[in-house]
Amino acid sequence: MRKFIKPLGVLFFLLVIASAPLLAQETTLTETKAKLYLWSLIISGAIITLAASAGAFCQAKAISSACEGISRNPGSGPHIRFLLIFGLVLIETLVIYALLISIFIIMVKWGLYT
Repeated sequence: MRKFIKPLGVLFFLLVIASAPLLAQETTLTETKAKLYLWSLIISGAIITLAASAGAFCQAKAISSACEGISRNPGSGPHIRFLLIFGLVLIETLVIYALLISIFIIMVKWGLYT
């Protein structure tokens, strides 16, 4: 757990630095819609980034475990391979769902709701 603290801290710091120009601007009534749209872009980008990175990590872990399991017991190779493909399909489906959610967030007509 300790090895993830430093990269998460760096990521949070870079996120704060990247969002500083957005937070420093003054807002008026006409700029509220634009600011809401900018936040929707940031949130949808964060959703797809986290989903893709988590999906890639899980796929790498699944493939590594499957290769280790097949090397230890080659007789169960077809069963492990089937479960590996099924698991990879489910992981990729979750990433595609996150992509759809981020597309929905971007495509909402924010001007109608403010």
